[in-house]
Amino acid sequence: MLTKRIIPCLDIKNGRTVKGVNFLNLRDAGNPIELAEMYANNGADELVFLDITATEQKRKTLAALVKKVAEKINIPFTVGGGITSVEDVEVLLNSGADKVSINSSAVKNPNLINQLATKFGNQCIVVAIDAKKIKNEWLVHLVGGKVPTTINLFDWAKEVERRGAGEILFTSMDNDGTKNGFSNTALATLSTLVNIPIIASGGAGNTQHFVDVFTKGKADAALAASVFHFKEIEIKALKKQLRKNNIPVRI
Repeated sequence: MLTKRIIPCLDIKNGRTVKGVNFLNLRDAGNPIELAEMYANNGADELVFLDITATEQKRKTLAALVKKVAEKINIPFTVGGGITSVEDVEVLLNSGADKVSINSSAVKNPNLINQLATKFGNQCIVVAIDAKKIKNEWLVHLVGGKVPTTINLFDWAKEVERRGAGEILFTSMDNDGTKNGFSNTALATLSTLVNIPIIASGGAGNTQHFVDVFTKGKADAALAASVFHFKEIEIKALKKQLRKNNIPVRI
């Protein structure tokens, strides 16, 4: 059985790690290089590094910072934010990223998924989907959650798999930063619709939430930020608890 992965997420703004609630009210959470090194040494399976204002500000992800982080860690490392072309991905992979995450650019130009998967391999391409439940329908949002679309989450998930995405990173905007648990119903639906791994994001507040996201939500990986950054949950202790609940994890 494949082990479930625990993934700290570093949202980067102006070179610092930040964290908010429902994508708003960001507060400082520390130096991304120091945090990355700490997580790599403390049992994280992977890291996700998102330059959260790159798309909005129409600039490229900070390749120099990616390089510094990559030098300090020995676990897989996904980078996202402002990626719009094959050239952008080449820069990031050459800077030390193992995978890239695309979001707004994939919706605006779905063929980009095909191009990147063909050039770099499916395993390299993560499509991030930020969605919010509006009038009983999960709708995709762009530009760090600021721009709503009429695109249905589940339809889009099936399309990105068809186009060559290797993984989907699904963030429930309703749950993000609330610490009330992951959106397990939506996650379980996603896992039945696609055959690629689903990374769950948005809502981690305690150890039980991680147990639930793997059992009820059927997620392949769980991503969280503030509970790790502010040391509310320690990854090694979390993994021991998951093992006690018969959830396979790498210790």
